[in-house]
Amino acid sequence: MNILLDVHTHTLASGHAFSSLQEMAQTASEKKLQILGITEHSPGIPGTCDPIYFRNLHVVPRLMYGIELLLGAELNIIDYKGTIDLPESYFPLLDIKIAGIHSLCYTPGTVDDNTSAIIGAIQNPYVNIISHPGDGTALLHFEPIVLAAKKNQTLLEINNSSLNPARKKPLARENNLEILRLCKQYNVPVILGSDAHISFDIARYDHIYELLNITEFPESLIMNDKVELFKRFIRQK
Repeated sequence: MNILLDVHTHTLASGHAFSSLQEMAQTASEKKLQILGITEHSPGIPGTCDPIYFRNLHVVPRLMYGIELLLGAELNIIDYKGTIDLPESYFPLLDIKIAGIHSLCYTPGTVDDNTSAIIGAIQNPYVNIISHPGDGTALLHFEPIVLAAKKNQTLLEINNSSLNPARKKPLARENNLEILRLCKQYNVPVILGSDAHISFDIARYDHIYELLNITEFPESLIMNDKVELFKRFIRQK
């Protein structure tokens, strides 16, 4: 697979990442990507950018070093309804909207509660991608999540960072295998996400490839080499 896009990355603005926006774009160019998504954490994460950061995204060129930039946010799911922590008035300012559960912003409930939270975010007409649903932060029923993603044309992410042993997420491997098997069964596309917090990790999917092989996951359901199809997914929401 010829990797052409990585749309879940963070810069210094997120408070716990280590490269500038220009460093990220330059590295993406060196790796011959066509699209780089920079999705800074929304306000619930300690140390991240103030909301005014998102209001000023219009000053950043969307073409840099030959790379098309999608500038957006990784939003926090904060309750069992799937509410996210940035007002809707900001959404027109964002090229891409990712939403996920983070332990600092969400109190896990029952597996049904947590599943309801993810499905609520999937049904949000503005949310393009659910970040790291398989990382184990909250216990989930994956089949209804996959079916909701298919119905609402929201992409589920297979997140490389959460599979890194250094992250100590013991449920991530089996959870992501289950997501891949279900997405294969129901013909639901996925997107691979590096979740890069430093430029060197852009388009790094090394921990995912084993899972793709184990599940014999079809390349036709992976969005990272399908630029125009991915853009259609983004535009429709």
